[in-house]
Amino acid sequence: MKALNYGELPLERTTVPQRANIEKSLERLGWLMDDLFRVPLLGWRFGLDALIGLVPGLGDTTTTLVSFYILAAAVRYRVPKITMLRMGLNIAIDYVVGSLPFVGDVADAWWKSNQMNLELLRRRATVSAEQAREGKLSDWLFVGGIIVGLAALGIASAAISLYLLFRLGELLAR
Repeated sequence: MKALNYGELPLERTTVPQRANIEKSLERLGWLMDDLFRVPLLGWRFGLDALIGLVPGLGDTTTTLVSFYILAAAVRYRVPKITMLRMGLNIAIDYVVGSLPFVGDVADAWWKSNQMNLELLRRRATVSAEQAREGKLSDWLFVGGIIVGLAALGIASAAISLYLLFRLGELLAR
């Protein structure tokens, strides 16, 4: 049996995932929403997402609309659809958990969906920031479907909240 030299071994290519450079405006938006403020001594960071989320009803809806901007940017950067779906799931978790009284306000400071989505965008972008001008129609339709699904989730949660408030009012009126 012949011994193989190093030169005779097939070289395997190892691919290190590259991080794409994305627009500074997206980076800034993620920072504003998730990391703007720092708690002294503890080093914890939170952003406008946690503060705006304190406004009952409208706060979490407003911050979710802002998060859609990063999701829409994923189309321009030609991110795979499965990654866009994961980004949508991050937004949905932020919205649903953030809508819970008290617990949601703390969770908004901890669950940084915008930062997570920016990291997914950096890792999965297939074009540079200069090339990210427009996306495919099928990708826009896919993201549109995600946004419609999240809007339906918002409407359903608002309907449930109104129903529960109505029932609570009935119980208190007795």
